[in-house]
Amino acid sequence: EGPIRVAEMLYNVAQLLKAPTGTERRYDLSAEVRNLDPDLEPISPLVGSIMLMRTSQGIMVTGRLRITLQMACHRCLEPAVGEVELDLEEEFHPLAHFGEASLDEIPEEEYDEALLIDEHHVLDLTEVLRQGLWLSAPMDTLCRPDCAGLCPRCGGNRNLGECLCDETAVDPRWAALQTLLLDESKSQERSD
Repeated sequence: EGPIRVAEMLYNVAQLLKAPTGTERRYDLSAEVRNLDPDLEPISPLVGSIMLMRTSQGIMVTGRLRITLQMACHRCLEPAVGEVELDLEEEFHPLAHFGEASLDEIPEEEYDEALLIDEHHVLDLTEVLRQGLWLSAPMDTLCRPDCAGLCPRCGGNRNLGECLCDETAVDPRWAALQTLLLDESKSQERSD
């Protein structure tokens, strides 16, 4: 089961496929994409503009889109808001060919089911946009610029106050050096 198809992301390109190479169509896109992916939490519509251009192999889709997503802060894991800009550039290939439309063959390495125009000549941007949003989402979103993060010992959220962990815990990799320091301080105490 894949993402739910959003009507604003479906384009009938039958006439464009019949047109000469280089013919363009421009569209403004504004789509509620709440059901695009269960792990993406949009808090604004996906907006922007796209251009569809007839190529020798199908339809090239380019555009710039933006959306606001609710994400997890990368320091404390609390909810955070992230702005995502997506630059789109993908070539879609038709499953069915028109008799009068000449199209070059698709090289096997370029075959991708997400980039196919169906037998009814409908180009579906849903999967391409879902993947693009995941790839464009910022990895360093913060709930606030001064987020203190989580305590590495107890996992407590330091934004809610200091935890009661013993800060003097020694990393086991440095334990041998800690022993040397203790031995040295004891030997200095004896010599005094």
